[in-house]
Amino acid sequence: MSVRRRSVQWMVILQIREGKYKDVEGVVKIEEVDGEELVKKFAEEMEEMLGRKMKSVKVRRLAEAAEDADLYHEYNDTMEFDYYNSMLINTVDEDGNPVPLGGEFPLEENEHFNKLPVNTQQSNIQVPTNVYNRDPDIVNGVFMSEALNDVFIDNFQKDPTLTWQYFGSATGFFRLYPGIQWIPDENGVVTFDARNRNWYIQAATSPKDVVIVVDVSGSMKGLRLTIAKHTINTILDTLGENDFVNIIAYSDYVRYVEPCFKGTLVQADLDNREVTHTHTHKTHTGAAALGQGSLCNQAIMLITDGAMEDFQDVFEEFNWPERRVRVFTYLIGREMTFAENVKWIACNNKGYYTHISTLADVQENVMEYLHVLSRPMVINHDHDIIWTEAYMDSVLFNTQAQSLLLMTSVAMPVFSKKKETLSHGILLGVVGTDVALRELMRLAPRYKLGVHGYAYLITNNGYILSHPDLRPLYKEGKKLKPKPNYNSVDLSEVEWEDTEERLRTAMVKGETGTLSLDVRTSVDKGRRAMFLKNDYFYTILNETPFSLGIVLTRGYGQYIFTGNVSVEEGLHDLLAPDLTIASEWTYCETDIDPAHRKLSQLQAVVRYLTGKEPDLECDMQLLQQTLFDAVVTAPMEAYWTALMLNTSGMEDGVETAFLGTRSGLMRFHLFLSLPRSFLTSTDKENMFTLDHFPVWYRRAAEYPAGQFLYYMPRQDTRGIGDAFTEQTHTHTWTQKTFFVLFLYPIFSAIFSRLNQISLNDRFISLRATLCAFVCVGVYFLRVSLFDYQAMCKMNSHSVSSARPLLSLSSSPPSPASLSVTNKMSLLHCYTPSFIFQTSRHDPYLSLLASAHKKKGDILQPCDTEYPSFVYEPSVKETNSIIKCGRCQKMFVVQQIPESNLLMLVIQADCDCSRQYGPITMEPKECDRMRSQKIRRRPESCHAYHPQENANDCGGASFISLSASLFFICLSFSALVS
Repeated sequence: MSVRRRSVQWMVILQIREGKYKDVEGVVKIEEVDGEELVKKFAEEMEEMLGRKMKSVKVRRLAEAAEDADLYHEYNDTMEFDYYNSMLINTVDEDGNPVPLGGEFPLEENEHFNKLPVNTQQSNIQVPTNVYNRDPDIVNGVFMSEALNDVFIDNFQKDPTLTWQYFGSATGFFRLYPGIQWIPDENGVVTFDARNRNWYIQAATSPKDVVIVVDVSGSMKGLRLTIAKHTINTILDTLGENDFVNIIAYSDYVRYVEPCFKGTLVQADLDNREVTHTHTHKTHTGAAALGQGSLCNQAIMLITDGAMEDFQDVFEEFNWPERRVRVFTYLIGREMTFAENVKWIACNNKGYYTHISTLADVQENVMEYLHVLSRPMVINHDHDIIWTEAYMDSVLFNTQAQSLLLMTSVAMPVFSKKKETLSHGILLGVVGTDVALRELMRLAPRYKLGVHGYAYLITNNGYILSHPDLRPLYKEGKKLKPKPNYNSVDLSEVEWEDTEERLRTAMVKGETGTLSLDVRTSVDKGRRAMFLKNDYFYTILNETPFSLGIVLTRGYGQYIFTGNVSVEEGLHDLLAPDLTIASEWTYCETDIDPAHRKLSQLQAVVRYLTGKEPDLECDMQLLQQTLFDAVVTAPMEAYWTALMLNTSGMEDGVETAFLGTRSGLMRFHLFLSLPRSFLTSTDKENMFTLDHFPVWYRRAAEYPAGQFLYYMPRQDTRGIGDAFTEQTHTHTWTQKTFFVLFLYPIFSAIFSRLNQISLNDRFISLRATLCAFVCVGVYFLRVSLFDYQAMCKMNSHSVSSARPLLSLSSSPPSPASLSVTNKMSLLHCYTPSFIFQTSRHDPYLSLLASAHKKKGDILQPCDTEYPSFVYEPSVKETNSIIKCGRCQKMFVVQQIPESNLLMLVIQADCDCSRQYGPITMEPKECDRMRSQKIRRRPESCHAYHPQENANDCGGASFISLSASLFFICLSFSALVS
C-alpha cells in the first residue's frame, strides 16, 4: 500500500468535507466550557432526581403507609392468609394444580426493567429458605403490608423512572414491587435476607463501633467453635462502611484475630470485612487501646460457652450508670451451666442475650442486636433518610440484567406507632427504593465533557459510587462474578495520580472547588497509555452523602463547537442508511412514557423532529449538534460509494470505513460483506458509550492532526491468518474535530508488498519481530501504571491476609530476553504503544481470567503495578547490535512517515531465549491496612434515649469473666467519645 497514494485519497475526502463545512461556516461558534458552572448544573439536576426518589419513601408515602397499616392491624397468631410467594408463583403440582402460596401471577417483559418479566400491578413476597413461610409473624406481616401495593403503583405512575420499591420486614420477609419470579441458587436455596442488606442495616441503626470478643479456650472446640465462627461472620455481614469493627480472641491471654488491625477499630467495608472473614476461619483454640470509630453506637459482642469469674466491678467502673456501651452475649452450645451468668452481663448493660445451640440458630439470634440498637431512634420516631454505597443485587445479577447491576438505595425505617410499644422501640422494618446509577449519570451527558472527560460520584467515605474506571465484575471461567470489594473501591484507587489525595480529601469533606493534575491514563483495556492535563471540578449533592466530580481535559475538552442547520436539512441527512447515533446516550428521554420504551434513540429523535412524538423530552443542544454533524458529514456516504464502485480508486482488501463526531454520530460503509464487531455491543471499547468515547476516537484526539494512527483492535484475528488494523485520521477546524477511519487487513497487504522488496546483501538474512523491547531505549519512554482493582491468581495455601501489591521487576528486561524463534524470514510492522505483559494476555485480563486455573488456585483482589512503553517520535531511524551469549544479532528500526508505525528488521540466526528467565511477581502483605483515610461521618446518631425499656434482654442474672479482657473492650468507649 502506498502511503503517498493514501494521503492523496484523504485530501480528496477532506476537500469534500471542507466544502460542505464552508456552506454552514457562518452559523457556527466555539464556546469555552465553564467547568465550575457545569458541575453545579449537573449537581442541581441530580439533586432534583434523587429528591423525587426520596419523596417516594418519605412520610405520607411508603413509610407512613406501612406504619398506619400496622397501627390498625390486630395481631392474630392463628391467621391464615394466602399470598404470592415469589419462589412459588406460576408453579403447579403433579396434578396441574397451583402449589400453596403459588397461583397465577402474570409476568411480562418490561423495557424499563431491562426486559425482565415483571408484574407492575402487584408486588410479591420473598422469604429466605431458613424462615418458615407460614410462621404467624410472617403471615401477619404480609397481610398488614398488603397496604403498600397501592402506594407502590401510585409512586411508579407519578415517577416512571423509579425502579424497585420494597419493604424489608424485621420478621424476615421481603415485599418487592414490581413482582418477579425469584430464582433460587443451584441447590434450590434462597439465602437472600433483606435484613442483611446494607440499605436495611443502615436505615435500621445508626453507625456503630463493634468489638467482637470470642472465647477460644479449650472447651470451645469442634461444633462449638464452628458455631462461634459462623456467629462472627453473621455479625460482620450486618456491618457497613459507616461502621467500625475489630475482633479479639481470648483464652489464657488476649490477641487480635487480624494482626494488621491490632489496636484500632477499622472501617467495616467489604475489603476489611473480607480480611476479617479470612482470619476468622483461621481462629483456633489456643492490651492495646482502640482508635476512633463512628462516635455513635458502641457495642461489645461476647461469644462464649460460659464463664466463671466475677466481673461486676469492671462494669460499675467503666460503663455504669449511663451504660453507653451495650454488651450482647451469645452462649454457644447445648451446655447451660453458665447461662445465668451470660444473661446478666447483657441485661445489665442494655444489650441482649441469646443461646445458640445449632448453626441454624445463628441468623435469627444475631438479628436481635439490630432491634436493640434501633430503640432510641424508634422511640424518638426519627425517620432518617439514608443512601447506600454502590449496591449490586445478586438475584438480579443472575438474570443477566447487567444495566441494572449497580444501584444506590434510598431507605427509611418503619416503626410501631402503638402506644403500648413506645418504650420498647419496636422496629417493623425498612422501606426503600433503588436508583440505577446509570440513569443518574445520564444527567452528566458525555458530549458536554469532551473526548476524555467524564463525571463521577463518591460517598462520604471516599468510595466510588460511579466512575468510568470502576470495574465491579471479574471473569471466572466463562462466568462474570462481582468482585468481593466492588463497592469499597476508593477514589484514590482510580484517580491514583492524586498522590497527595487533595481531590479525595476536598470531596469527602463536601467542599466545592477545582484542581488540576497531570495524569497518566490507559485506554484499550489497559493496553495503551496517554498523558493528559485534567481539570477537576467538584461539589456536594445536598441531602445525600455523595459528592459529584467532573473532569475536563485540556485541549478538546475545553471547548464545545455548535452549529445550526434547519431541521429539514438535518433530518434528511440523519435518515441516511450509513448513520447511527450513540444508543446509550440520552438524545430524548424514552423512559418516562411506557409507550416510548421500545424506541431506540435514533427512532425517538426522528419521531420528535417530525412531530410524531411532540411530548418527548429531548436535549435540544445535543440534537442541534447531531443535526449539524449529519449535514457536514453527509458527503462521506457518496464518496465512499464512489470508491467502492471505482475499483481503481481503492486498495484491495479494504473492509470498512467509519467516521465519528463529538455528538455521538457515526457513519460507516462496508466495502466487504463481513460482520463488524466494533459496530455491535460486543466490543464497546469501539463504541460511544455512557462511560467513554470510542478507543480509536480517544487515541486519535491526542495524535497530531493530519497524520495516520494505526492500531490493532482487540479481536485481532479474523478468518485464517489475516491480521487487521484500524487507520485513524484526525482533521481539525479550530476546535471542531472529525475522526475518519478505514479498516484494512493491512498487515497482510503490507507484508505481501515488503516480501517483494529486494533486500541488499547486508540484510538478506534478517527478519522482523514484534518484540519491541529491542528499541525501548531509543523509541520508547517507560512509565508505570497502576491497577488497584485487579484480581490475582493466588495459590490457596499461600493467600495473604491482605490485598497484596504485585510489582513487576523495576527495570525492563533486556531486548535479548525476547527471542526470535520463528525460522521463516518475515517482515512485520507494529504500532509502538503498548503495555508489557507477563503472559500472552493483557495485564488486566491475565489477572482476571481463570478458565485454565490450576486446582487450588483462587482469585482475590490485588494491587498491581505494570510498565507501559510510550512511543518517542523524535528518532526516525536507528540500528544496533544485540548480544546474546556467544552470538549477536543486528537490528534496524525505521519510522514509517506520516504514521505511528515502525518497521523493525532483526537478524534471524541468533537465539536469546535461554539467556533470560521469566519475570516474577512477589506479594506484599498488609499493604492496604497502612492507614485509615479521611471520611465524613453521617450527621445523625441515635445511640441513647432515657425512656428506653431495656428489660427485654433475653433474661436477667449474673456474669463472671476475665476482668482484663473487658477492661480492654470497654476502654475504647473513653477514647472514641
